[in-house]
Order: sequence, then structure tokens, then C-alpha cells
Amino acid sequence: MENNFAKKLIEWYKINQRDLPWRKTNDPYQIWVSEIILQQTRIDQGTPYYLNFTEKFPDVKKLAESTLNDLMKVCQGIGYYSRIVNMHKCAKIVVSEYNSNFPSKYDELINLPGIGDYTASAISSICSGESKMVVDGNVIRLFSRLYNLKYQQNSSMMKKTIKKIAEIEILKFKSGDFNQALMDYGSMICSPKKYKCDICIFSKSCEAFKLDIVDKLPVKKKNISISQRFFNYFIVLDKSSKVKIHKRKEKDIWNNLYEFELLETNNKISFKEAESYLKEKHERLSFKKKHQVSHKLTHQVLSIDFWIFEVDEVFKLGLDIPSLNNYPFPKPIFSIISKIQ
Repeated sequence: MENNFAKKLIEWYKINQRDLPWRKTNDPYQIWVSEIILQQTRIDQGTPYYLNFTEKFPDVKKLAESTLNDLMKVCQGIGYYSRIVNMHKCAKIVVSEYNSNFPSKYDELINLPGIGDYTASAISSICSGESKMVVDGNVIRLFSRLYNLKYQQNSSMMKKTIKKIAEIEILKFKSGDFNQALMDYGSMICSPKKYKCDICIFSKSCEAFKLDIVDKLPVKKKNISISQRFFNYFIVLDKSSKVKIHKRKEKDIWNNLYEFELLETNNKISFKEAESYLKEKHERLSFKKKHQVSHKLTHQVLSIDFWIFEVDEVFKLGLDIPSLNNYPFPKPIFSIISKIQ
């Protein structure tokens, strides 16, 4: 590793570190919240969620006492909802087994739901000063370019190699500062496309820069196939303009969020097909309107049609439209609620 790597990095970090709300605390609970929210979520998107989350649930006890619905509502629109379910499980364990004191040691953290090596390393290095290396996408990109590492981007071999290279450097300064400095440098200087080699303090020793292959690293996985799905949501209004909803329970996207009656098909369906489907369940119905939405996920593109009908019935468990705002919905469904009536 370059001479004085850690020293140069920390000096840069002291001047250029990002002003992020979770950087102003060493509370393991708040660091944990930030780490979970920022999984699969960009900082500019995740920061408002973090601020809202910590306002609603300022400590782990408040989080454990909340319902899963409350939690999902606060995190509505963030995606990857299994992490939110694990947060709820984790909070309950911390309250019951740790007397509401969120742990800060790696060996304790790693056994909690939803906390893997990365999150446990981040919390323990920041809050307890443990010399645990954090390897995220920013760190992988930085080291793969500095050392011309050709392992696949997120492979275990890539992460092991990076930890081996940096294990001595992390001992020289506060491990939390070292980890956060690496992440900031990878994000701000050694970024994916708009990399700033002209101002990089390590460019003279950077193998990728010397070989003019900065844009080729890190080595990414081959393109993942994207599947197309066709969702038909039936929003059926009764005589009192009330509707029915239910919670998704399948091992699929949007688990534990709410939705209207769903018919998934292999292709788009016509109005006649939609009407015929509903006529099997309702004797007298009238078509009101239709809305179309396209929604992109990491591995899927959803083509969603919302069919709005009225029926000459009264639903026993119907909900009025304003009350739907109290339930957590997937983003594309929530966006349509204001357009129902």
C-alpha cells in the first residue's frame, strides 16, 4: 500500500467530509438506523427517511413498541422492505435481551436479525472503535482501481483482498474515521463515472490510472435479465365509495405492504377481459376509469393497470378513501389513491 495512505486519507477527510446527520452522533441505535436505511438507497434519497425515522422512533424502545404497519408507513417508498421487517425484529430483541441498550460490539451485533458483516463492522468501528474494515461499493471501487483488482465487484474474494490490503492501515487511526473516509473518497473522488483523477491524491500510485483503465474497474457482473410483469389492480367502490384492501403476504415484492385486488397476467388485458373478471364476483358494476403506471425495480419492470369500478353493494369491511393514507402501500399504488374519486 502507498506510503502514508491512511494519513493522507484522514487529512483529506478532515477537510472534505460530507455533512451527514448520522455523523453527528456515536449512538449505535442511530448509526444502525442510518446503515439499514442506506442499504440499496442513495444518500440523497435516504437522508429524509433517516430524519423522519429517528423523529418518529427516537430510540430502540419506541421502535419495538410500534406496529409493523407503523414502521412500514414511515418507510413507504424506500423499497427492499425485508430490511424494515428485520429492523422491527431486531428492535424487539434488543429491548428484551439487552435492556433497550443497543449493542455496539461486533460479536453481539452480528447475531441480530438483518445485521451482516458490513453493518456490524460499521457500527462497531464507529461506536466502539473496533478495528473492523467496512467494504461497500465505494471502497470496492477505490481499491479495485488503486490495485488493479480484477475480481468480480461484490465477490467474497474481492472483499477479502481489500481487507487484507488495508488491515494494517486501519490500526493507525480511529477505525470509524478511516472507514467513513474511505466511503467518502470513493463517493466524492473515485466515483463510478465522473471520477476525478485530476485531483485524486493517490493518482500517482493508482494502477488503473497508469494503465488508463479507470472506467473498466471494478469488474461488474454480466447484465442481469429483466423480467416484465403485468399487474391489474381492481379498485372497486361500493355504494358508500368504500374499497377493500389486503396485506401482501407472498414471498414476492412488497411483502407486508397493502394493495387492492390483484390479477397478474402474462400480457396486458382488454377492458372486456377486466370487466368479465369482475362480473364473476359482482352482479351489477359500472366502469369508472382506468390509470396506467410503469414501475421499474432492480430485476423487474411492472406494467400496472388500475381498473376502477363501482358496484351496487355495501362492503362489510370497506374503507373510505381518506383512511387509505393510514396504510403502507407500494409507491406506485399510493400514487394512484388521490386519483380514485
